[in-house]
Amino acid sequence: MNTHGADIRDQALAMLHNGARNADVARRLGVPAGTVGYWLHRDRAARGTLPGVPERPCPRCDGRPLNDTAYSYLLGLYLGDGHIVRYSGHRVPSLMITCADAWPGLMRDCRRAMNAVFPHNRVCLVSRTGCHNVKVYSLHLPCLFPQHGAGKKHERRIAVEPWQQEILDRHPWPFIRGLIHSDGCRITNWTTRLVAGRRKRYEYPRYFFSNKSDDIRRLFTDALDRVGVEWSALARGSDPFNISVARRASVALMDVHVGPKY
Repeated sequence: MNTHGADIRDQALAMLHNGARNADVARRLGVPAGTVGYWLHRDRAARGTLPGVPERPCPRCDGRPLNDTAYSYLLGLYLGDGHIVRYSGHRVPSLMITCADAWPGLMRDCRRAMNAVFPHNRVCLVSRTGCHNVKVYSLHLPCLFPQHGAGKKHERRIAVEPWQQEILDRHPWPFIRGLIHSDGCRITNWTTRLVAGRRKRYEYPRYFFSNKSDDIRRLFTDALDRVGVEWSALARGSDPFNISVARRASVALMDVHVGPKY
């Protein structure tokens, strides 16, 4: 009897989640079609998305408790590198956060946050060139991420709902961390100064956040203002897409609560 390990099963499920047919997955991986169908059935059962089976309770629709800290971080990641899609023929949409392979710690944090926000839904990793999509299926994604809509985020209005703002007011740092982890970085700049007739090199850390959406940058700077971090806007050409945090006290505060990607 042939057995197939978890790696093969996860590959099969990733392909199925991306719209591949059972027969195509079976042929590509050399697995019986019945096995692929069984894996898909078990996966749907675990996520509560079997036909005729109601999904688990939703924090917005049913009042299920929501992990506010994890949600604040996940919202930051979503606004930067996330998107919600519904594939043709799929009745359940998926949330995907793209995480670079260069930052495995960030990927783990994203997966933990997604598991905390969706404790009854299976979170999976979908491999891409140089990155992975951290992915979860849920009928209630539009409830929790009302910013979802057609088109690119910077081409449409992005505003948080009052209930989201209450969470961000209570947990601003996870939100800031999520935005930095998605569209930001901590770097070391350097400059030279003339001291006693000799030119000396000085290095200093700073944080950058870059996003083309005026609304998302405003959400970021509002959160910085809330926690007392000083910032400035830097133009790229004629467009002020970059937010810089360079003052020593503010960088030190960001280091305590955010830190570099890892």
